Amino acid sequence: MTAATIEHFKQMLFQKRREIVCNVNEMEDEALKQSRLDASGDLSSMPIHMADIGTDNYEQEFALGLMDSERKLLNEIDKALHRIEDGTYGICKGSGKPIRKARLEAQPWAEYCVEYARMMEQGLVKEHEQSISETPESESEDESEEEASID
Repeated sequence: MTAATIEHFKQMLFQKRREIVCNVNEMEDEALKQSRLDASGDLSSMPIHMADIGTDNYEQEFALGLMDSERKLLNEIDKALHRIEDGTYGICKGSGKPIRKARLEAQPWAEYCVEYARMMEQGLVKEHEQSISETPESESEDESEEEASID
């Protein structure tokens, strides 16, 4: 991939990240209002109907679910930006083949090419969850080195 193409995708990722952060902040403000009285500005002491409370709770749960999805997408975007810095952006983590430009245009945070993602969905291959440096074996080596230095 050329430097200009990578810069194009980097700008797309930054733009999408800004949009999501703005959306999450707005949803958070709406979802986490103290009560229906605060939300409506109603200062009367009239009791609130139970159905209204249920609706408010549903809307709050729905908004919190959306915020969670948006935060996961933010994490994916941050990982894509990190891959740009590493020089591994646009390379499928599963097959090592280049990810097609059309896929990156549609989903610039994509970690896998379409073929590999399809195989993962069908259960034919498993997602690479840990890199070589994060395997439990390397952690146990680190622990033994720490124990040796303590003795």
